[in-house]
Amino acid sequence: MLQYDIVIVGAGGGGLYAALETSKKKGLKVAVISKVFPTRSHTGAAQGGINAALGNVAPDSPEKHSYDTVKGSDFLADQDAVELMCETAPKIIREMEHMGLPFSRLEDGRIAQRPFGGASFPRTCYAADKTGHVMLQTLYEQCLKNNVTFLDEWFALSLVHNGERIAGIVAVDLKTGEVHGIRAKAVILATGGHARIYWKRTSNALGNTGDGPAMALRAGIPLKDMEFVQFHPTGLRRTGILVTEGARGEGGYLINNKGERFMKRYAPEKMELAPRDLVSRAIETEILEGRGFKDDEGNEFVYLDLRHLGRKKMLERLPQIRELAIDFEGVDPIEEPIPVRPTAHYSMGGIDTDIYGRTRIKGLYAVGECACVSVHGANRLGGNSLLDIVVFGKIAGEDAANYVSEVSFIPFEESRVRDEEERIESLFSGDGTERLADLRNELSDVMTYGAGIFREEKKMRETLEKVREIKERAKRLKIEDTERVFNTNLQQTLEFLNMVEVAETIVLGAIERKESRGAHFRLDYPKRDDENFLKHSIIEKGEDGDLRISWKPVKITKFQPEERKY
Repeated sequence: MLQYDIVIVGAGGGGLYAALETSKKKGLKVAVISKVFPTRSHTGAAQGGINAALGNVAPDSPEKHSYDTVKGSDFLADQDAVELMCETAPKIIREMEHMGLPFSRLEDGRIAQRPFGGASFPRTCYAADKTGHVMLQTLYEQCLKNNVTFLDEWFALSLVHNGERIAGIVAVDLKTGEVHGIRAKAVILATGGHARIYWKRTSNALGNTGDGPAMALRAGIPLKDMEFVQFHPTGLRRTGILVTEGARGEGGYLINNKGERFMKRYAPEKMELAPRDLVSRAIETEILEGRGFKDDEGNEFVYLDLRHLGRKKMLERLPQIRELAIDFEGVDPIEEPIPVRPTAHYSMGGIDTDIYGRTRIKGLYAVGECACVSVHGANRLGGNSLLDIVVFGKIAGEDAANYVSEVSFIPFEESRVRDEEERIESLFSGDGTERLADLRNELSDVMTYGAGIFREEKKMRETLEKVREIKERAKRLKIEDTERVFNTNLQQTLEFLNMVEVAETIVLGAIERKESRGAHFRLDYPKRDDENFLKHSIIEKGEDGDLRISWKPVKITKFQPEERKY
């Protein structure tokens, strides 16, 4: 059995920053386990930038950043966590700058900042439109420099604990197919989001399948605010691949089939730089009311027009967006507008944690998109996701390093390894009649139908029933590829089983929240209801295996809830 002081599951920005922080404590054995090579983690897909109140372009402060974040969250974010994140932001930007992260610069050499949706000032630091990519490369390089151990292409299967403290995890080495127990005094989950549940139209990487929340749920650890799934306004028409908010931050226009910049109807002050939930609903409304475009394949969309920015700015600030538009839509945005439609993008909900990333189980932490601390509440502002992962990755890493220095290992039940071996063996040996591709497509369709941008009771109840049916049918899945070495069929099946567990929590939370707030918009309850629902939903699995929901108060410090206008 492998043994480390700290095991970090996930090698994106949150996992790598946690690893970097833990590696500073001499004598600790730290391992990062990742189902993909670290530099392929989904952090690399983040384009537009990372927020911090540096004040390089306009007067700004962490308090103003906090207010914008809380307002953007529709007042559901915990304000102590938001204040911590926003106050830490300038320090962590400078820390990464000193690591060598190549931020774009102003003429005087200071870090450049661009406007983003819902922000009072241009506070989004960026590296052209490849910010997440350069962050990932920089942090991975620093981890190698600090002798962090990487277990690449390993898949975490389950958490092992005694009801009070973490004992470690069980994982499968995808290179050999062997299942291993890994003892640890602390485990940090940093597995990313779960928008791949909306398989057919999402900006997420193939690996964003909710592995962390699903493992936590099975281990009796509560999830928080799972009903809140953000749809990014501008995904490419056919694929849902992301077109960064930075494109609108640089001055892009959204245009309907009448040639109108239609955002003047929905957010007359902020226009295209209103928060994402508002812009996504505006685009869908334009399409539903017949003011969108429709191509020969039946795709409906609006246009994102960047032509007026000019060739020089496009090549300097948005080179990757131009490449994506050319490669996937056959459109050069220097010459033609880009066809876009909202795409499933970000998970505001996740594993319930405190401001240090701690969960109910001592020694078990969660950070980044798989966690809910909660700094995003009902709607995340663009530029705050990269900030969230590095700030709380750093904080959790430091806390975990201090924690493991004071405790010893606890017993690890070997039977847990055998349980997972038997679970995998049953997938190979069963006489399953269900096909993975069919179930995955059905899950995507029904979640888009009932738990998409617009929601209502009848459709959500139909969706919950269908998700539970799919979950039951998934017991009859069979792995067609019988090889044990690099078996992608096995990996995708395990990922799907995680997705369907998480999907059930999204729909259940959405049914129980009888109001509209942020990304959760109900046609049958179109108003925000602070009297009854200014609280976090908590979902956990009972001993009988059924999900149960409870509620938890929102932490309010400085900013009292008010009407959210843009």
